[in-house]
Amino acid sequence: MPAKKILIAEDEPDTLNILVKKLEHNGYQVMGLSCGRKVPENSKIYKPDLIIMDILMGDTDGYSVAEVLRQDKELEDTPIIFMSAQELEYSVIGQRLCEIGHCEFITKFCSYEDLLMKVRQRIG
Repeated sequence: MPAKKILIAEDEPDTLNILVKKLEHNGYQVMGLSCGRKVPENSKIYKPDLIIMDILMGDTDGYSVAEVLRQDKELEDTPIIFMSAQELEYSVIGQRLCEIGHCEFITKFCSYEDLLMKVRQRIG
């Protein structure tokens, strides 16, 4: 069985590199992007099983990217796990996740095991 594909959009290089290496170590095929605006076009080509995306990136925000993805018939059901290190209002996050659909949220301060558990719940 081919490895499940994960696309990660994270503008912090160290965080991106750590996530890519840890997920690859667990048998996933991973594409890392430091630019959120490139997620839609790269998703069309890479066809990820899951997208992990920072909410606040230098060039855009994850919500805007997710809204573009949800307008594409090929990508509209791709699960997304949003991450953020910012103190964000959980009620606002929850409302946005419901609006976008097929999304979850986890803080960047979570353990890698917590992230891996969410990944496995979504794509195995």
